[in-house]
Amino acid sequence: MHDRITIPKLAVGELPELKGHGRDLRIDACRGIALWCIFLDHVPNNIGTWLTLRNYGFSDAAEVFMFISGVTCALAYGRAWRCEGWTGVISRTLRRSWDIYVAFLLLTLACVILVHLAGSLADESNTRILLDHPGATLARAAILQYRPVNTDVLAVFVLLHLLFAPLLWLLLRAPNATLGASLVLYALVHSFGWTVPAWPNGHWAFNPLAWQLLFVLGAWWMIDEDKKVPPWVTSRTTLILAVLYLLFSLVIALSWRIKPLEALIPQELARLLYPLDKSNLDPLRLLHFLAIAVLAAWLVPRNWRGLTTPIMRGAIRCGQNSLPIYCLGVLLTFASHMVLLDISDGLAMQIALSLAGIAAMIATATLLNSISIKPRQRS
Repeated sequence: MHDRITIPKLAVGELPELKGHGRDLRIDACRGIALWCIFLDHVPNNIGTWLTLRNYGFSDAAEVFMFISGVTCALAYGRAWRCEGWTGVISRTLRRSWDIYVAFLLLTLACVILVHLAGSLADESNTRILLDHPGATLARAAILQYRPVNTDVLAVFVLLHLLFAPLLWLLLRAPNATLGASLVLYALVHSFGWTVPAWPNGHWAFNPLAWQLLFVLGAWWMIDEDKKVPPWVTSRTTLILAVLYLLFSLVIALSWRIKPLEALIPQELARLLYPLDKSNLDPLRLLHFLAIAVLAAWLVPRNWRGLTTPIMRGAIRCGQNSLPIYCLGVLLTFASHMVLLDISDGLAMQIALSLAGIAAMIATATLLNSISIKPRQRS
């Protein structure tokens, strides 16, 4: 942000700063851990997934990543609005959308090159059609209708950043009504099957019309935290209900993967709950994430000492460089899958690839931080 610009007098609601002084490192830590979990979950048949949320409930790291992105957008573009007005917000959202769009196209090309060189995974990565019909497929990718596996979230963020300026305008003037409209859109998606056009099969791994709810919820949460959050959200009753729901989802999720537990779950209930619709953000997934958020708010204060540990510092660095680290994670997923197929898929190799991938992400984030800090020190 530009310190030399005078902050305008606020006529409507005022965007908050984070509580206390300085940056809230919990935000970066959560996003960094989510990036690690996304990488581990994307590698097929990987023992590392037992360290992520996916096997222990209805939601996974994708919900965390989407919600935190809404939080960070409210903070970043909110500061731009305070310092530069709406012109600054619009210019920054357009610039960030362009950055994500370019990253998406480059990642698409990198994935297809990697698959071509390896001579495998064309079908699993949804790049077969790009290899067979590069011209038409790249044209579809340019308008976000075609996406290789694991790149959908970038296309979603292009759209969400493009629309964030009007969203921020609405949140400042009618935050609860804006969140309500987002919830209504989410309900209509589940009622009528609305989605954004996609090619060639019309499927989005993350339907933007459904997943926008978590993004808007994160932004809404930060617009005016003290005035907008009802007391019951942080009450002990809500905490107890959240814990009970997390225990219920834990038993159900484990029953899907552990045969002895499967016999304990009524088959009618199992058929009702499985499979959960991730593409349209199944309501059970949404409730599971909200329960996790309530529990995290109780257990992880802003001054939590764990944030100073080496592993959490690595997560914070990854969270501060989320776009390049996400792209790197996608490429590491491809590379790890190829190693498991061509060399060994044993337990030791799975552990080695999981640890090496996270280490590579931390090392890259550390390098990016050092590159961005040095020019500031010279200036």
